[in-house]
Amino acid sequence: MSTGGGKKMGLMGASSLVVANMVGTGLFLLPSSLASVGSISILGWIVAALGASALGLVFAHLGMVEPKAGGPYAYARDHMGAFPAFQTNFLYWVANVIGNVAIAVSVTGYLAVFFPVLKHPWIANACTAGVIWLFVWLNTRDARAVGHFTAISTVAGILPIAFVGLLGWFWFRPDVFMASWNPEEMPTMTAIGRSGAIALWAFLGVESAAVSAGVIENPKRNVPLATIIGLLISTAIYISCCTVLMGIIPGSQLRISGAPFAEAAQAMLGPWAAVIISLAAILKASGSLVGWILIVAQSGEAAARDGMFPHRFSLTNKHGMPVQNLVITGIMMTLMLLITTSPDLATQFAHITDATVVLMVLPYLYSVVAMWRLNRDIDMSTAKLQFYVVIGVMACLYCLSVVLGQGAELGRKALLILLISAPLFALIKKR
Repeated sequence: MSTGGGKKMGLMGASSLVVANMVGTGLFLLPSSLASVGSISILGWIVAALGASALGLVFAHLGMVEPKAGGPYAYARDHMGAFPAFQTNFLYWVANVIGNVAIAVSVTGYLAVFFPVLKHPWIANACTAGVIWLFVWLNTRDARAVGHFTAISTVAGILPIAFVGLLGWFWFRPDVFMASWNPEEMPTMTAIGRSGAIALWAFLGVESAAVSAGVIENPKRNVPLATIIGLLISTAIYISCCTVLMGIIPGSQLRISGAPFAEAAQAMLGPWAAVIISLAAILKASGSLVGWILIVAQSGEAAARDGMFPHRFSLTNKHGMPVQNLVITGIMMTLMLLITTSPDLATQFAHITDATVVLMVLPYLYSVVAMWRLNRDIDMSTAKLQFYVVIGVMACLYCLSVVLGQGAELGRKALLILLISAPLFALIKKR
């Protein structure tokens, strides 16, 4: 992957990219999605944290032993072959294009605190489209600019959110938490599976440093460190914040909330706190969106250079950034925004995130297989080899449980996209 003459990001920038992508993709509206399951979802968080930790160790190990620009796609290409590599990049690209729309929707959700007119679906869509194209433009600058923006937005955005996650326990009411324990009266294992599947959305981005290895200084050191640091920080923030919110806001209200952190802050300290938290959420989600647009562009560029994507995806400007790739991504995000229009932002967010997590399962599974194959070819003790086999099995089981936790209709649509990858591969390779 070409990085042009642009400067690369260091450990702080790479760690900020991981935290920005993980936390920004789920924190600000995910509690509303989990409220549909109930506060029993805390059990799903435990399963999700274990599964995400296994995935994090997979990408940390790959990044330490064999850092490659392109992440899951590059590992599938080198250790599994052309078609699995194409499938990986196609699904990863589509999933992240869809997922980026959810992040942009969350920005609009918190902007609605200041501009209530944004609660109208089509006005909200217009605002979200503007947010998308603003950050597509920012990504046409060099990687150092993106790293600086994500670092600043991460620090400025996470500190107030962490404050709510800690201070909120003084307003936590066990009766509110237990009143919405299992509102749909699901079987316990079903509820755990469903909430664990939703929670995977929170951990998408654990591979961010691996995907962006081409624009990170000293990747053999910084990629695994950034992955582990980002995973630990993000997991602590997610579990604390989502739990405390379910003990402050009643489940029926949280389920349809477009700005749950702002509502919790208002209940805690009054309207002024809601304003501050909304500003922090907007800044944090904006930083996440910038980072994820970079991830999508880098993934598409790496595939295009190998003939797995159209050539125009690899064309870069003087900063080393793939401009045409970014423009195509912006167009796809805008179309997805229109397709998923819903009566309220919380519902729109839930529909988008459900689709994203199912599509991400196969790229993650292929990364595990690539790790196993790589480990056979390097000098490694039997104990370490067995350790990474167990880690890989844990990651695979979690990915499979995510699919089982989703509805049949969504599964059919995901299968359709997977099947489409076969003729697309044949057409692109023929060209």
